[in-house]
Amino acid sequence: MGMSGRPSTGEAVGLLESELRAARETRADLGAEDVWRAFLRFGRVRFDTPDTPDVDGLLFQYGTHAFDAPATFTLDFTRQFDVIDSDGEHDHYVQVHCELRYGLAPALQDLGSFNSWFFHDVEDDLDHWAQALRNQPVWTAISALKPAETRVYQEPV
Repeated sequence: MGMSGRPSTGEAVGLLESELRAARETRADLGAEDVWRAFLRFGRVRFDTPDTPDVDGLLFQYGTHAFDAPATFTLDFTRQFDVIDSDGEHDHYVQVHCELRYGLAPALQDLGSFNSWFFHDVEDDLDHWAQALRNQPVWTAISALKPAETRVYQEPV
């Protein structure tokens, strides 16, 4: 815990993984909606971050990518923290990803790509943002599909 009583950003991956573990206790075979609900619970946890705008953001994105062949459709829930140096200036970002990878079904490829950001202390309401994303066609397209892989990882960007 940081001085604010909030967890440090270094604890973010562990907290996200524990939300996913808790979800698996209810349903072993997690679908995208289960993972999204777990991610939103994680998204509501406030971390020990500097008191500046855009320092703690959530990103909902999807698209077909071929970073490491073969191409896959990826639904990616990301939390981004701005890391500040000792002078109080931006140094880099740390992103905590929860990625769901699917095979290349035509219905998924037809979705193209999409992304939407939410920033704590800037936007109004996390629940409002999450509810607006429920209208995305991706939910219908993947409702009957199970992810081939669910991956949680952290990277500096």
